[in-house]
Amino acid sequence: MRPRIGFLGTGWIGRHRMQAMLDTGLVEAAALVDPSEECVAEARRIAPEAKVLPSFEAMLESDLDAVAIATPSALHAEQAVAALERGMAVFCQKPLGRNLAEAKGAIEAARQADRLLAVDLSYRRSAFAQAMVQRIRSGTLGHIFAADLHFHNAYGPDKPWFYDAELSGGGCLIDLGVHLIDLALWGLDWPEIETVSGRLFSKGQPLANSGTAVEDYALARIDVAGGRTITITCSWHLHAGQDASIGGAFHGTDGGTAFRNVDGSFYDFKAQAQAGTSREILCDPPDDWGRREAAHFAESLVKGARFDPEWERHLQVFHVIDRIYRGERQARTDECGASAGA
Repeated sequence: MRPRIGFLGTGWIGRHRMQAMLDTGLVEAAALVDPSEECVAEARRIAPEAKVLPSFEAMLESDLDAVAIATPSALHAEQAVAALERGMAVFCQKPLGRNLAEAKGAIEAARQADRLLAVDLSYRRSAFAQAMVQRIRSGTLGHIFAADLHFHNAYGPDKPWFYDAELSGGGCLIDLGVHLIDLALWGLDWPEIETVSGRLFSKGQPLANSGTAVEDYALARIDVAGGRTITITCSWHLHAGQDASIGGAFHGTDGGTAFRNVDGSFYDFKAQAQAGTSREILCDPPDDWGRREAAHFAESLVKGARFDPEWERHLQVFHVIDRIYRGERQARTDECGASAGA
């Protein structure tokens, strides 16, 4: 009997990942939950046999092997914990939580239940990332001393909750930067983090201490063991000259490796090896990387995979994000206090 999966949230990303899982032929879409009748109707075109349920609570009471979560970020950790505690495996959209505490709680729930947990950090399974990491970890590049990555989106999220820190956890840093921070730390095989600093902006100005406001431009510097530095920049609504500018490079003493998106695409990437003024193409589009993490989850579920301690390393990403958000908030509080004292 194929594992039965409930799909919680059936917007575009939820349906895309559902299609990826079903295309493996290994799992069954058994249940759908979404407050939008239009989204449910679109999902039923993909999985007409799935039962439409009225709520997440009803899904928890169903006979399911796993839940795929594609809801607003404020719900991710709570829903993941609830499903894991019911003995269901979980595939969750990023971010796993709005902060370190939420992400840690979800991972601990997976460890306690010994159930499969995966987060849709799909860049890891892209051809460009795999090609770059192979060179980084092979030693071909010598000592990697720096990495610079960026993700600038000329648009911004189209859902209002993204712009409320209470619901989203933050702005472009936790939305886009989470991919880059994870990619850099994973690529460098999870080095120890030494110091973290950052700056956040909203509409071109340092982000005011305004409670629920979020940043639309973020800069992060992460110093890690071995004298290495990672720099991350990301944004929404930037004048990028194209739909998106996404790329990055790892710099070594004996060479480098880099990637970039093609013609402003969110999906098409090139990767190359670099030595002096020469370069070697490592991969070109097309590459259907966006489906692979979801498909891998389905394959792992069929194989009976349980909790993977590797996901505990992903908490380093939240250490970085929390330090930047906490540090910026504390700096703004100190500035306000100093101004009041003056």
